[in-house]
Amino acid sequence: MVGKIEIISGILLLISSILIILVVLVQEGKDQGMTSAIGGGQNDSFYSGNIGNTRDAKLSKLTKVCTVIFFIVTIVVDFIAYRY
Repeated sequence: MVGKIEIISGILLLISSILIILVVLVQEGKDQGMTSAIGGGQNDSFYSGNIGNTRDAKLSKLTKVCTVIFFIVTIVVDFIAYRY
């Protein structure tokens, strides 16, 4: 029973870590150049109202979900390894 759980959790850790790496690499940087340094990062634009619907916002949410899955599976594996 423990062997199956270790294999499944190892696969989940591998998949989530690869997804985290890929999603972070696909995201664009948050740097806006000298404009944000001088103005404090307050750039008004048409897209500021729809910032939650952008591609980067969705990738950011996916990164958070993958990270939470990674940490939960890691804690479960550690608990199982400590118990047995």
